[in-house]
Amino acid sequence: MFVLAETGTEFSFADVFASNVDALQVLITMVVALIVGVFLFIIYKSTFAGVMYSRNFNISLIMLTLVTAVMLMLINNNLTLSLGMVGALSIIRFRTAVKDPIDTVFMFWAVGEGIAIGIKFYDVAIIAAIAIGAFLVIISMLKIKSSMPYLFVIHYREDATAAVKQFVAKNMPKSRLKSKTVQQGGVEMTLEVRLKDSETAFVDKAMRIEGVYDASLISHQGDIVA
Repeated sequence: MFVLAETGTEFSFADVFASNVDALQVLITMVVALIVGVFLFIIYKSTFAGVMYSRNFNISLIMLTLVTAVMLMLINNNLTLSLGMVGALSIIRFRTAVKDPIDTVFMFWAVGEGIAIGIKFYDVAIIAAIAIGAFLVIISMLKIKSSMPYLFVIHYREDATAAVKQFVAKNMPKSRLKSKTVQQGGVEMTLEVRLKDSETAFVDKAMRIEGVYDASLISHQGDIVA
């Protein structure tokens, strides 16, 4: 038995390690976290605009929401466990590279939702999830309607340079040169362009130029900087 000097409050080891979490509270927290996590899963899949969609990363958003909710639920009800968990988490190093910045945003979103659910702020978690999800859907719809960035790669003979430059000036006036490689077998040039889905007929036209070996159009994650 211990007594706090300032308040005179008595407590024991059982009080220090006691947890006020009951089975019903755990069930409610897990169900809400699962619903919100699945909502994040749907939003990520419907708004994904990258090159390679990763289902494993999307599923990890659900798991991240669930795990964070459980951790915060435990920390919120046990002071000793919270101090130990902070010390344990401080030595963890995550080395998985996140290629797309929007993936990092989704990870922070999942952690934030898990924190809100873990401390029983269910209304905040649900309202924030709906608001952020609606915003992402609207932004995604606007991006789909607008033009998208692509990389146009063309390989041609050196004597066809003038014809290729004329073709680029006519069909892709706003393109930006990303790279140009000159080899013995010819020239490879990469251009960054912004197109709509229906504006891909110029790739076939490029193959009609005398001296062009091949032409490719590749989806590009980045944005064109003016």
